[in-house]
Amino acid sequence: MNVIVKPEDRLLYQGADWDFDTLMRIHDACEEIAGKELGLSWYPNRIEVISAEQMLDAYASTGLPLFYRHWSFGKHFAQHEALYRKGLRGLAYEIVINSDPCVSYVMEENTTTLQALVIAHAAFGHNHFFKNNELFRQWTDAKGILDYLEFAKSYVQSCEEQHGEAAVERVLDSAHALMNYGVHRHRRRAPDLMSEQKRERERREHDERMFNVLWSTLPEKASVPAAKGEEERRRTLLQLPQENVLYFLEKSAPRLAPWQREILRIVRNVAQYFYPQRQTKMMNEGCATYTHHRILGRLHERGRISDGHWLEVLHSHSSVIMQPDFDDQRYSGMNPYALGFAMMEDIERICREPTEEDREWFPDFAGCGDPMPVLRHGWAEFRDESFILQFLSPHLMRKLKLFHLVDDSAQPVLRVDAMHDERGYRRLRRALAKQYDPAWSDPDIQVVDVDLGGDRKLILEHRVAAGRLLEEQEARQVLRYLASLWSYDVLLREVDPVTGASLREHAVSPPR
Repeated sequence: MNVIVKPEDRLLYQGADWDFDTLMRIHDACEEIAGKELGLSWYPNRIEVISAEQMLDAYASTGLPLFYRHWSFGKHFAQHEALYRKGLRGLAYEIVINSDPCVSYVMEENTTTLQALVIAHAAFGHNHFFKNNELFRQWTDAKGILDYLEFAKSYVQSCEEQHGEAAVERVLDSAHALMNYGVHRHRRRAPDLMSEQKRERERREHDERMFNVLWSTLPEKASVPAAKGEEERRRTLLQLPQENVLYFLEKSAPRLAPWQREILRIVRNVAQYFYPQRQTKMMNEGCATYTHHRILGRLHERGRISDGHWLEVLHSHSSVIMQPDFDDQRYSGMNPYALGFAMMEDIERICREPTEEDREWFPDFAGCGDPMPVLRHGWAEFRDESFILQFLSPHLMRKLKLFHLVDDSAQPVLRVDAMHDERGYRRLRRALAKQYDPAWSDPDIQVVDVDLGGDRKLILEHRVAAGRLLEEQEARQVLRYLASLWSYDVLLREVDPVTGASLREHAVSPPR
């Protein structure tokens, strides 16, 4: 007897309402395609359903669970909630945590189709990127981050009980102001966050010994200049120059108590955890968006998602990848979803249906037939800047109508610096890639010296790139936070990186 399967019996779900069995069926169907057809690999998935209010709370605390308390999180929560209640801002469909297991938060208000999109996008797209991208493998400890956050929350809470909320808040305010200057930008061993709690006392005792060795080198009289050999020894002990300002303060600030140093370390580890995400935002979102589009498209082809639900997928997908034109009021730069997805689709086109231009620009993979090995290699080995330099094609530049304007304050008019010819494409690609390079966009500020034998002034240098000086009011405010941790005067010199000439100085004293 032949068994006839009705179309509705093949569907993963019907209607907008869902239950946990439905989510499990969707997850398993997505998993099959992600593994067998796309060749993805991922951390074990943990999907948690949360309310809109919990999603707002996650926004406010930078998307991390089990985070310590700080007044700024409450302020951000109030801002987001007010806009959301007035209908002026929507909420993300999901938040995903780079951890092992990978935690994906989905909103209970989502329809079943949106839950399917989120599972494909986050639980397999982002998850694969987190697990396989080299930056995340080098810089983050996915297995240890959840336990470390629990330790950090309990440690900060114990400090509040022992030393008072106001004292802890002052340290956190200063540390948060310096977060962007609390990361190691050059390759180091990935932090072992699993052992942080166990090593806290041992690390504190070691740091105190090194601290005593350092400050025991101070001359008895401040007027006695340090010998050259002594100065070199001091700089070696201080590990100068030092780009990680929070690390320097944690190890060398003269008046910080051990609990204050540990809080600086907690904030520094959280800043380091987010550092790869800043460098891969476009690729990460592009990978996840391409993955959900491929997976759900395949489920529709197999008859597991109805035509109506597929139209809902396309509506949400189109909203995510919409790129406003430069003269649109909504324009705020390149949408990372739009550029990322466009580049992934363009790589697929080059692999399957290349033009002669594509074969000239991308001889290694043009016409290879299967885009997934190329995409998996790109997702694993590149960051945004290098990915654009390697894979952005003339075809896509024309499609997106990209052009490069030079806005030189010394010139009366704007200049179009790159047009659509071979030379212009390469200049345009380099200019766009530079916008995604933290080395270009972030100020290069380093601790260069400490006057241990005199007034103990902390000296920093900002190596000015392309004549871009710091905004003075903001710089002085951040330096005040720095001085409050250092406890002595702080001097920041802005210098020309070529000549070494001082362009401007900012001097700040600690609060009395």
